[in-house]
Amino acid sequence: MMSTTTPRRKKPATTAVIAISALMAGITAAESAFAQQVAPRNRRASAAQGPIVNRVVVEGNKKVESAAFQDQFQARARAPYNQAAVDADVGRILEIYRMSGRGLAQVTPRVVDLPNGTVDVVYTVVEGDKTGVKEIRFVGNNQVSSSRLRGVMQTTETNLLSFLKSTDVYDPARIANDLELIRRYYLKNGYADFRIVSSDVAFDANGGGYVITIAVEEGEQYRVGSVSVDPRLPGVDPEALRRGISTSEGSVYNAEAVEKSVQNLTANVARQGNPFALARPVGARDPSTRTISLTYVVEEAPRIYIERINVRGNSRTRDYVIRREFELGEGDAYNQVLIDRAERRLNNLGYFKQVRVSNEPGSSADRVVVNVDVEDQSTGAFSISGGYSTADGFIGEVSVTETNFLGRGQFVRLAGQLGQRAHGIDFSFTEPYFLGYRMSAGIDLFSKFSDQTRYSRYENRMTGGTLRLGLPFTEEFTVTARYSLYQQEITIPNDEDRPYNDCSFPIPGVTTATNCLENGEASLAIKNAQGETITSLAGLTFNYNTLDSTRNPRNGFYGEVKTDFAGLGGDSRFFRVTGDARYYRELLEDVVGIARIQGGHIMGLGDNGDAGGDLRIIDHFFMGPSLVRGFASNGIGPRDISTTDSRANALGGTTYFGGSLEVQFPIPVLPRELGLRGAVFADAGTLYGYDGPTVFEGVDGGRIDVQDSSKLRSSVGASILWTSPLGPIRFDYAYALSKEEGVIRNGALVGGDRTQAFRFTGGTRF
Repeated sequence: MMSTTTPRRKKPATTAVIAISALMAGITAAESAFAQQVAPRNRRASAAQGPIVNRVVVEGNKKVESAAFQDQFQARARAPYNQAAVDADVGRILEIYRMSGRGLAQVTPRVVDLPNGTVDVVYTVVEGDKTGVKEIRFVGNNQVSSSRLRGVMQTTETNLLSFLKSTDVYDPARIANDLELIRRYYLKNGYADFRIVSSDVAFDANGGGYVITIAVEEGEQYRVGSVSVDPRLPGVDPEALRRGISTSEGSVYNAEAVEKSVQNLTANVARQGNPFALARPVGARDPSTRTISLTYVVEEAPRIYIERINVRGNSRTRDYVIRREFELGEGDAYNQVLIDRAERRLNNLGYFKQVRVSNEPGSSADRVVVNVDVEDQSTGAFSISGGYSTADGFIGEVSVTETNFLGRGQFVRLAGQLGQRAHGIDFSFTEPYFLGYRMSAGIDLFSKFSDQTRYSRYENRMTGGTLRLGLPFTEEFTVTARYSLYQQEITIPNDEDRPYNDCSFPIPGVTTATNCLENGEASLAIKNAQGETITSLAGLTFNYNTLDSTRNPRNGFYGEVKTDFAGLGGDSRFFRVTGDARYYRELLEDVVGIARIQGGHIMGLGDNGDAGGDLRIIDHFFMGPSLVRGFASNGIGPRDISTTDSRANALGGTTYFGGSLEVQFPIPVLPRELGLRGAVFADAGTLYGYDGPTVFEGVDGGRIDVQDSSKLRSSVGASILWTSPLGPIRFDYAYALSKEEGVIRNGALVGGDRTQAFRFTGGTRF
């Protein structure tokens, strides 16, 4: 059987596909022919332009981020390779390294060939060490010396101590800050027309360092003429406002004092119910007399309110720590003077690398938004310190400090000391804004041991704590309330090396009937104070400070008065008051005069009857070089002359006072950067008034004879002060002009003061 198959008809779509395929084949052939014709021309063009850059890479850079270069390169990816652009990039990389303080950096470019006619451009960097500042030059400074201006700057020149410091490394940001410090220095010292003409930084390849040249135009020095207040608001008393003015007629014009006066006036008027009031200074120069007459105009400012305060950039510090420095809040009247004060306060905290306060328009014409941009910085420190003094011998300290604890603005410190004649541990905590108010509260805990056997034949261990509450009434005046509770344990060593109590407790093989008073016997007053006693006292500290610098003051006043009452429980009963005042004034350029007075009195509140005075020996004042240099520790004041060891048996006194005059000056020839200064001084003072028991019963019964003289002690001397990278060091040499010589007892001179011509104190931090 035969089957028959009917053939299928071709679909029209299949015919169309065949036609399209043929057409595409023709186009491909045409493109191939065109490509063969064009390729030689492309190769010739590519050869003329050079290979295409695939990418640009910097390698070997660790101190400068790659992002700092990318926007500076002329050689770019997907652009033709250009040797001139590569050479320019090398110069730009070197310039960036020079600006970051690495003037000896080296850059080597290389080209890496890749397939398809592309290349990688690679810049290999050898960064080298940081390069120091070889020299700082000033041009145009006729009134202020170059050495003084260099002392104002944070940047220093390279010298023999460069291995211990980093301030001689060129840092553009530090230089910019130095220029502002120089400007403020001139404006603070009367040069109201001062300006910085230019600042130039050049790298000296041969000298291996930077040369910084600063050109200035000083102008004339002005003094303050008349000072007046022009209140343009109803109900404001001009005389009441004058109390907030820090400038006085005849004084050298001081831009900082003017700024401070503006702040005080604005704050005072705002407290009187004028939130929109604003003070501004108006100065009238008189070139003929070189004076500037100041008028502080107090007037109504535009009625603008703070809509919002934005705090930005604080990754660690809490918002409220920043906001509390503002005396203004959301909804308050906007006041630029108070905003500026808050910005300065934030900068002075030390919590931030930088602080910038700016404004932007709010939701309406009478609203403004305040933006506070900050950048947190490290505020913790671990330090190891060591030092030596003629009083305490060698001593070392390890401490951990955090000034912004947990970002809350709290101060915490834990430290331990270990030395030849003293050791201990202490802890301190301070909350600068207690209960949300601008007052500080803190606690101090301590346990300290001191060996006083070189002076008074006893050892003392003190353990306790103090609660503090400080209230700043003004920027200069602060009152601090204190409560202290501590225990003192007095012990008298009694062994072969230190047989200071062997008359009462003989040491076998050491003590004989005749030598117990000759080998250093402690006073009966000290023996009576042996054991543990507790002191509970409350006190107030009044502090007034106008110093221009806390570390290196040149002008200003510092005064402190302390009052203490002991008797709130415990074993001590007394009332004590002490005072210390120092006045600094720059006599000539970099020559500073210092006048100091100090004094104190303590009054016992107990009743010892026939035994004598009302104070225990350890509650008395003990004085030495802190009052009059040239005398040993505990070297001044009443002494027990009942024993042959009276030179060491200081009893202390109830009243002391003294004064000192000192002039500090730079040492000629030596560069300022070494931090060496000289000083000459004259001291005078006295300590007298022993008010402790003189009659004792029991095992150590008997009576003591007290040599108590109010004679004025005095001395003159010279010093070398070194602000070293290892810490402040001071060498004093003093000659006692007057002292208590003592009295003759049993053919021997006893009860005299103990002198010490040379005194050295110093420390280190590393």
